Amino acid sequence: MMIAAAISILMSLLGPSHATTPPKAPASRAADPVIAAAGDIACDPFGMIDKTMTGLLGWCRMGETARLIKMEHVAAVLALGDEQYQSATPDDFAYGYALTWGTLEAITHPTPGNHEYYTPGAAGYFGYFGKSAGPADLGYYSFDIGSWHIVSLNGNCDFVGGCQAGSAQERWLHADLSSHRSSCTLAYWHQPRFSSGGHHSDPAYQPFWRDLYEAGADIALAGHDHDYERFAPQTPAGSLDESRGIREFVVGTGGKSHDLFGHAVPNSLVRNWSTYGVLLLTLHPHSYDWSFVPIPGETFRDSGSGVCHGPRR
Repeated sequence: MMIAAAISILMSLLGPSHATTPPKAPASRAADPVIAAAGDIACDPFGMIDKTMTGLLGWCRMGETARLIKMEHVAAVLALGDEQYQSATPDDFAYGYALTWGTLEAITHPTPGNHEYYTPGAAGYFGYFGKSAGPADLGYYSFDIGSWHIVSLNGNCDFVGGCQAGSAQERWLHADLSSHRSSCTLAYWHQPRFSSGGHHSDPAYQPFWRDLYEAGADIALAGHDHDYERFAPQTPAGSLDESRGIREFVVGTGGKSHDLFGHAVPNSLVRNWSTYGVLLLTLHPHSYDWSFVPIPGETFRDSGSGVCHGPRR
């Protein structure tokens, strides 16, 4: 009897919370897709500079950012260019990116960076990602996640016939947006339209922003500068527009290295150059949440929410 009573007391103390049924995921994660994004990722697996600077300055944290993404159980990964340094050859990919972020390949949607084109025709990049990277002579494509329309552009303008108004890519973008009248739209390419980092803002991408702005797009993502920067919603010319502007995130924090900021450009709200991590976006049907999550041991974070514009009529 005493043993039975003891067991009864122990079971009451453990209570139903210790049942074997796994806990439910947070409501937002269960209902709406979460995606992860970052660029400037995998160090040169054969380069002495990267190996030396790893010991001196803590470069090459791509394994940690990959593990961070896996912990989040995301629906998709947007790789924001310069996936592989230094020249993005097939061997570089095989012994660098493939061993870290490559474990997420099945859910990855890449865009090419400038380093991918250090190998002629970005052959290492297109050979590694295959159909996931879009047509090999173009490198731009679109797809849907949940209720969102997602556009991956190629910011390496010299290799795809330009990015100016009337170029093949700009005409494709205009037609793609016209045929996808989604409530929420996100676009990404490697080089930022606006940046306080060392590569600065680049007006070459204003035609992209004009098409996206006119279509009611909500978010633009980029890398290239090895830092994190969030902007207020802006027009193609860089004027503040809280009601219809596009919110840009620069997320060059995928693991390669860090860059210092220069002069802060207008409408830059949040900047950090010393933290590796990824941007998480929860894609609701008519809104979104963002959260920059650092690798373990680092503390910088940034989070917030936005409402989608819906397509312009």
